[in-house]
Amino acid sequence: MGAVGSRQINMESIFHEKQEGSLCAQHCLNNLLQGEYFSPVESSSIAHQLDEEERMRMAEGGVTSEDYRTFLQQPSGNMDDSGFFSIQVISNALKVWGLELILFNSPEYQRLRIDPINERSFICNYKEHWFTVRKLGKQWFNLNSLLTGPELISDTYLALFLAQLQQEGYSIFVVKGDLPDCEADQLLQMIRVQQTHQPKLIGEELAQLKEQRVQKTDLEHVLEVNDGTGMLEEDEEELQRALALSRQEIDMEDEEADLPRAIQLSMQGTSRNR
Repeated sequence: MGAVGSRQINMESIFHEKQEGSLCAQHCLNNLLQGEYFSPVESSSIAHQLDEEERMRMAEGGVTSEDYRTFLQQPSGNMDDSGFFSIQVISNALKVWGLELILFNSPEYQRLRIDPINERSFICNYKEHWFTVRKLGKQWFNLNSLLTGPELISDTYLALFLAQLQQEGYSIFVVKGDLPDCEADQLLQMIRVQQTHQPKLIGEELAQLKEQRVQKTDLEHVLEVNDGTGMLEEDEEELQRALALSRQEIDMEDEEADLPRAIQLSMQGTSRNR
């Protein structure tokens, strides 16, 4: 097998969950851990546990207090019906694996002056969207579930990429601890991959495929009308004008032929009514 084929296999070995509904927190965790480790059920269980812990803390101030009653009336801050989960849910989920989240732009972390390429992974959040940026082998990948596939990030571009995310309003967390072993990490330790085609946003790819289908349908229609003769546009326009004139003449002839029949029928009706 050639080097290009090997690189393609190594790229395909990267686990990448694509977006379903609003389950980006689940996709973020699974793409980080490189496997189907979390489902909506497990994430919901963690969220409910956090809700219960918060309820018990609020109850310490008295179950008849106004603050407690207000708390009970509020929706969960850890999950919602769309599938969104809070940073607390993600943090607790990672604790099971001995992993910890540290805010990337916090003064405590920035004082350490650690070059991002010396880390292993990041979790990024903007509003209700979460995604993972992770090092596999000796290369970095953007594992955003909104993309059609993993996106290769060069070492020189990584710091700029993270800075750009921060400028766009993202919160970035450094993942500390030993990530579980995975096939992609092992393969990419031995050979570097090259990405010839950048992945697209899932919506962009669907729009492009739809446009291609429309163009194909239009082309098939043109070929069917021209019957494969390769008719020129000018000839096509002349033909359309000729057909239009022909239809007008036929309509006029039909009207002239219908007029005597209409007069005759009218006279017959009149004579019967007399």
